Amino acid sequence: MKSIAVFCGSSEGSDSKIISEAYQLGKTFGEQHIKLVYGAAKIGIMGEIARGVLEAQGDVLGIIPGFLETKEIVHPKLTELIVTDNMHERKVIMYEKSDGFMVLPGGFGTMDEFFEITTWGQLGLHVKPIGILNINGFFDNLLAQCDTMVARGFLKQENLEAVVVDDTIDGLLEKMNNYKPLPAPKWLNKDRL
Repeated sequence: MKSIAVFCGSSEGSDSKIISEAYQLGKTFGEQHIKLVYGAAKIGIMGEIARGVLEAQGDVLGIIPGFLETKEIVHPKLTELIVTDNMHERKVIMYEKSDGFMVLPGGFGTMDEFFEITTWGQLGLHVKPIGILNINGFFDNLLAQCDTMVARGFLKQENLEAVVVDDTIDGLLEKMNNYKPLPAPKWLNKDRL
């Protein structure tokens, strides 16, 4: 993969392991010549990833809606910055500019991005890998909830398994690089459109 969109928090949270792993992920991207596509912030987990990439001489594309574009938020040293009209346009451009998606700890915004891009994959709108970096078990409860959705018939096991999970950077990148997409949904065909 030449570029990965990372969804994560604009806050640092309270777990120093998450902060250090975010920085290490950025360094890994830079060293492996993977362009970071992200929300353009210099703060929080987002800022740590960007700092790691830039310190490793890598490329960073930041995408931010105009209403969030302030000197306090936008990273000043990005390789490229795109300012959008709204949040939805931001997600569409992140999708268009990346070969895959990675989810790190964050709040509601991160979950929104994760669930939307995962739903797009489930619907057959893309075949790009989606990975969760489960630092310090941050996503354990979310993954348990997904298992509950499968057990109660609201989510197919194959759709859950289309999201790859690992607690290490190298392990997750390997799984994403070896990702085999789901076949297009049977109900999604030209005869029904």
